Amino acid sequence: MLASVHQRFWWPTRERDTRRFVAACSVCVQTKPGNSPPAGLLRPLPIPSRPWSHIALDFITGLPPSAGKTVILTVIDRFSKAAHFIPLATLPSAKETAQIIIENVFRIHGLPSDIVSDRGPQFMSQFWKEFCRLIGASVSLSSGFPPQSNGQAERANQTVGRIFRSLSFRNPASWSEQPPWAEYAHNSLPSSATSLSPFQGSLVYQPPLFSSQFSDFCVPSAQAFVQRCERTWKSVRSALCRYRKRTIRAANKRRTKSPRYVRGQKVWLSTLNLPLKSASRKLTLRFIGPFCISQIIIPVAVQLLLLDMRPRGRCHQYLVDWEGYGPEERSWVPSRDVLDRSLIDDFLRSHQVSTSGAPGGAR
Repeated sequence: MLASVHQRFWWPTRERDTRRFVAACSVCVQTKPGNSPPAGLLRPLPIPSRPWSHIALDFITGLPPSAGKTVILTVIDRFSKAAHFIPLATLPSAKETAQIIIENVFRIHGLPSDIVSDRGPQFMSQFWKEFCRLIGASVSLSSGFPPQSNGQAERANQTVGRIFRSLSFRNPASWSEQPPWAEYAHNSLPSSATSLSPFQGSLVYQPPLFSSQFSDFCVPSAQAFVQRCERTWKSVRSALCRYRKRTIRAANKRRTKSPRYVRGQKVWLSTLNLPLKSASRKLTLRFIGPFCISQIIIPVAVQLLLLDMRPRGRCHQYLVDWEGYGPEERSWVPSRDVLDRSLIDDFLRSHQVSTSGAPGGAR
């Protein structure tokens, strides 16, 4: 564009105006891939001050049936990196997850102040949010793409996967026998972040492997034990602070500062991780929208007011405002029940999408 303009025109702000014109082209924005580094500097979660005050949850699925078990719930203490691996028959509901956590975590370690998880249906439900509120724990949900804020549970899942493959590769159906040993192995190994094992970070001692080691772990008095706990936990937190600084520095080398978003601003939404239906993925729009920002969650994450449509079976439903009624009376209506087809056509045209390329969800 600049070369073409230079051939025939000149004005004092020619290059700046041309770049602004190109940047404002909606066709270019929607069809051309971006080649700039990811926007938004790394914002890690706060560092806990004691064991089991901040935990992370995740599920391992896709396992072969073993003694009636097909799923593992991974629970990680974000302070000491200690883990519990809990075999389950199936993916639990929100209520079942709460009961499992009470029986296997809370009764041993007490109530946490923060719970990190992905955006699975168990953790997005109103029951789970109300349960966490009643026990005094905040809910921290990882972003869908990528789920880096729940990285500790993801890494623990990788560890337990390696252990299970090593112990059960000859008989995959026997994996349900391994969680206790996988948990003991994980909690015995030093963490790269703290240089201490999870046992040392949470229990302030390393459980012995042999009977000859028992005498090495005697504590002369309760006061000495408390002082030992304080020294260990201060050491762990200092190590975590240093590790976080290194992680932030390394991650931000490949990132740029995020734009300053404001509520009401219109932005384009990347289709990279959207399950769009299209005849050719290569010819699908790179971005759709623009959509209005309804809420600033954190400087690098915002909530968008997406299309008020969703796929249901072989058709779509639309969120309908009824004339003479308020927003509380909105309801989802199948496309076959919208008698005036021009309403749907106008809606799709205004958002520059077709029913085959609509995002799979409401706001």
